[in-house]
Amino acid sequence: QVQLVESGGGLVQAGGSLRLSCAASGRTFNNYAMGWFRQAPGKEREFVAGLAWTGASTYLTNSVKGRFTISRDNAKNTVYLQMNSLKPEDTAVYYCAADLGLGTVVGGTAAYWGQGTQVTVSS
Repeated sequence: QVQLVESGGGLVQAGGSLRLSCAASGRTFNNYAMGWFRQAPGKEREFVAGLAWTGASTYLTNSVKGRFTISRDNAKNTVYLQMNSLKPEDTAVYYCAADLGLGTVVGGTAAYWGQGTQVTVSS
């Protein structure tokens, strides 16, 4: 089992920044690909960013390219999502996900999920 706990969400004005953190515990964090998803009210959950266990491969959905960055610190068992130039349409609950396969994470069928953290961007 892998337990994931997100933090760092909050209320921010448009153009501002937030950094989300996802702390993992349980099995060996280094073996897992990680990802971030989000779900806005009335919408389906969508992929935001994914990262291989090595950190060498990253994927970002088009709407956040140039604004968001995903990274990990394996020594701290933590993955981050740095979000800059936030827009009101970024408002959502953000979820962390983990799986042994990066493709599985990107595809939205990861084995492990956190409880989510709310991000609200005001205009």
